[in-house]
Amino acid sequence: MTQPTIAPEVCAGKLKILADATRLKILEALMNSPKHVNEINHQLKIEQSLLSHHLKVLRDVGLVESQRDGKAVLYSLGATIKPTSSGQAIDLGCCQLCFGDC
Repeated sequence: MTQPTIAPEVCAGKLKILADATRLKILEALMNSPKHVNEINHQLKIEQSLLSHHLKVLRDVGLVESQRDGKAVLYSLGATIKPTSSGQAIDLGCCQLCFGDC
């Protein structure tokens, strides 16, 4: 069995943040490529203010990163979050979240 690469307390904090369906959907949307806010909004079909709130929470703990792209903001998975080789899960360093048939 693979040993976790981060402390259990850090992992617990990440999992606490991810205990929200919308935040999980955001990570799933970003798994394959970075996306602009409007692309995420179109995919998830939630209010812009609610999406902005969730993106801020995810960004504050390093689960997503943002980058200015002209007038738009481009979001991607945080540097410590790695998609698995199957492309259907992400590795948090202590566990993997599966979004498909893993």
